[in-house]
Amino acid sequence: MKSAYELAMERLEKTSPSLSLTEDQKKEIAEVDSVYRAKIAEKELFLKDQIRKAQVVGNFEEAESLEKQLASEIRRLQEDCETRKEKLRGSFAG
Repeated sequence: MKSAYELAMERLEKTSPSLSLTEDQKKEIAEVDSVYRAKIAEKELFLKDQIRKAQVVGNFEEAESLEKQLASEIRRLQEDCETRKEKLRGSFAG
């Protein structure tokens, strides 16, 4: 007798078959991850420095605004990364 998990996985496989990637394809996806991690790190370095400078001079409103900007930029870059990886995966299937 199959467990509920096994049955659910079978149904999922029928509706959305899993894609098995080659090593080169995995490397391409890893490269996208690497590029976006670097972009996020660069943005964090720049904006955290700006936040620190604003806090030192007592401009807490600007610091808060920069913190919100940083969170927004990170979220946008993460979404861009996922979109790019999905496009890659789609091109591998075709």
